[in-house]
Amino acid sequence: MYRISKRLEISASHHLVLSRESKCSRPHGHNWIVTIYCAASSLNEDGMVEDFSDIKHKIHSRLDHAHLNDVLDFNPTAENMARWICDQIPSCYRVDVQESEGNTATYEKD
Repeated sequence: MYRISKRLEISASHHLVLSRESKCSRPHGHNWIVTIYCAASSLNEDGMVEDFSDIKHKIHSRLDHAHLNDVLDFNPTAENMARWICDQIPSCYRVDVQESEGNTATYEKD
């Protein structure tokens, strides 16, 4: 099994739709650190699991310097973002989304 990881920084704003009062319901921004993990039992015709620059483009071009509520059709929590990012890359099996120091959400396919 071949495994790779790609680390990205995404600067973006969002606001959360929550069932309780929270300062996170107001627009605010983060510099998210996103780590994307991919695996394949064989390499593609270029000798790669995934092209690192393709991974960056698929995610960075949609999310970086955006207001996430305007570009995603779900409540942009770190957990929901981790799953959405994982779904964008076929060979991805895990994504870590670090929203701030000490706050990380992980999504991993079963």
